[in-house]
Amino acid sequence: MRKAIYITLSAAVLASCGGNSGKSLEKVMASKDVEAIRAKHAEISSEKKALEVQLKSLDSAIALLDDTAKLPLVTTIEVHPKKFNHYLELQGDVMTKQNVLIYPEMSGTLNRVHVKEGQKVSKGQLLATIDDGGLSSQLAQLRTQAELSKTTFERQKRLWEQNIGSEIQYLQAKTNYEAQQSAVKQMESQVGKSSIRAPFTGIIDDVIKDEGTVVSPGPGSEVFRIVNLSNMYIEVEVPESHLPNVTPGKDVKIYFPVLGDSVSTKIRQTGNFINPSNRSFTAEIPVPSHDGKIKPNLTARVMINDYTSDSAILIPQSILSENANGEQYVFLVDADSIQNDPVAKKVVIKTGKTQGDYVEVLSGINEGDAIIDEGARSVKEGQKVNIKNI
Repeated sequence: MRKAIYITLSAAVLASCGGNSGKSLEKVMASKDVEAIRAKHAEISSEKKALEVQLKSLDSAIALLDDTAKLPLVTTIEVHPKKFNHYLELQGDVMTKQNVLIYPEMSGTLNRVHVKEGQKVSKGQLLATIDDGGLSSQLAQLRTQAELSKTTFERQKRLWEQNIGSEIQYLQAKTNYEAQQSAVKQMESQVGKSSIRAPFTGIIDDVIKDEGTVVSPGPGSEVFRIVNLSNMYIEVEVPESHLPNVTPGKDVKIYFPVLGDSVSTKIRQTGNFINPSNRSFTAEIPVPSHDGKIKPNLTARVMINDYTSDSAILIPQSILSENANGEQYVFLVDADSIQNDPVAKKVVIKTGKTQGDYVEVLSGINEGDAIIDEGARSVKEGQKVNIKNI
């Protein structure tokens, strides 16, 4: 039938244009007669309109007689099990337990600042010195007195051991020596407060007070901020429903939107207390040092691997439909008809975890099934389809 239609079309075209139309056109063009050229243009335009009408009629006839033109065009996906990791996504901020402000322990003028911002320091390193107001001189005097009392005590002790002198003289020398030692230690402690030292190894994040500033203990007199970036972590609130799956050692991916970068780590510990106000527990996740780019209070997206299947069947969420009973279903091509006349078959499925654009299928689909992808919304149960996989 199609062949007959095409022969009719060819005949119509030849009849409309005429066998000598090309030659006639050349003659008209060669004559350079404007009126003749315009007349030929009008003639050809009329023939074109007549052909368009005939083509529309032929298209209608083809659509009426060609069965394949009525079939919905679909593509299929062949199902193959693959490894599937599901991630619980949460929000958190980078924290560090070693991020402190350093305050002076005594009042006085800040004589010298020995470090600058961004400098790495070790635990116990001298950061700044405060004018001790003469305490160092008093300490030197006390040490001299302590040396004298020590010499006196040692001599009195030797005499006492030789049964020379009274016991009270020996005890007085001993008491005086111990008192002088105690006074020296007390003064050393006071003088030591004039030196500001690093409480732990880290980086000087901010030098708050300048040399020459009068400082004193208490709020408002902080001198430095020191931060340790080698032991940072993120603490997130996890809903209690995930308690069995979110445990120490679970893999975690941390993405930092500001940096456009991510790191991989594991859960270090989980809390032993369920917060009654939001029914959640805490999970502490260490953050590896990453070229110094990661800073405390940086916002992060935390993805905890709470479920893994080594052979999961995954399909796009876009092809899922739901019936009046709340059941989810997809269309696949019936295996018995796929080679000859493919037929759509509706299959009710049970789904599991969802990750991104894909959902896990727990039952209803087997390995090797051909799932209808594009065109899934336009087919019906038992309908023949035209498969076109690119």
